[in-house]
Amino acid sequence: QVQLVESGGGLVQAGGSLRLSCTVSRSLFSFNRLGWYRQAPGKERELVAVSTIGGKTNYADSVKGRFTISRDNAKNMVHLQMNGLKPEDTAVYLCNAEFLGQDSWGQGTQVTVSS
Repeated sequence: QVQLVESGGGLVQAGGSLRLSCTVSRSLFSFNRLGWYRQAPGKERELVAVSTIGGKTNYADSVKGRFTISRDNAKNMVHLQMNGLKPEDTAVYLCNAEFLGQDSWGQGTQVTVSS
């Protein structure tokens, strides 16, 4: 059973920055993809950023140029640096790890951006 624990959420003003972290209970090399999703009230869960084992990254169009996903393989951690935050970025952010089609999720961390 894989465990993922997110941290780093909080309340920030528009234009500010936050850095989310996800601690994974297993080597990051165990997974094909590691990523961040978000879910706002009344909306579907959406992909924010993903990092593949091959080193590729992909971002939602809405966060390109503002958010950066990174991996710390030595510490089994995945980070999401969020700059230029906007009120529409307000959501619960969830860490995801995928291997052979099986997904594991963290409990999520709340990010609230005030205008």
